[in-house]
Amino acid sequence: MLPEIKSSVYIQSFKHDGSLHRTWAKGYVVEADQERIVVVTNKTWVTEADGRKWFTKEPAICFFYTKYWFNIISMIRKTGIYYYCNLASPSLYDGEAIKNIDYDLDIKLYPDNSYIILDEEEYRLHAKQMQYPNEIMEIVEKQMKVLIEQMETYQDPFNEQTINYYHNKYLQMLHEE
Repeated sequence: MLPEIKSSVYIQSFKHDGSLHRTWAKGYVVEADQERIVVVTNKTWVTEADGRKWFTKEPAICFFYTKYWFNIISMIRKTGIYYYCNLASPSLYDGEAIKNIDYDLDIKLYPDNSYIILDEEEYRLHAKQMQYPNEIMEIVEKQMKVLIEQMETYQDPFNEQTINYYHNKYLQMLHEE
C-alpha cells in the first residue's frame, strides 16, 4: 500500500518495545513507490514520547525507505542543507501512517560534509533494556556503514540537486492546488 501523491500523511516512529517515540502531524507526499516514500514536512507539529511538542520551522524533505534500515530528513536552512539520519527499521505505510521502529543511532551531516554519530550510549542502553536481538543489531550497524558510504559519495539524497528537485516539486504541487 502506498500513500497518494499530494496527500498529507501522519508519521509515527516507535521504539523496539512498541512504545511511541515521535510523531509528525503531517507530511505532504511528493513521491511514493515500492522503494521509498518522499514527503515534505513544513511548519508541522512534532510530538515527542514525553509529550513535548515543537513546530518545525523550515521545510524538510524526508526519505522513508522500504528496504534500508534508515530514514533521512534533509532540512533546508539559510546556511545550507542539514541531514538528520535515523537508523530505523524499513518504513511502511499502512493506510494510517508512515511507520518505523527507531533504533536510537543517528547521524547528523552538515553542509560542509562533516558528520557526527549521535546517541551511541542510548543505543547500547536500549539494546540491553529492550533486548535487541543480535541479528537486528548487526543489521543496524551494517546499515550505518551503508549510510555513511552514501553520504561520503554524495549518493541521493546527499546532494543539493536532489534536495532542490524535491523542494521545487513540492512548491510546484502546492501552486497547482
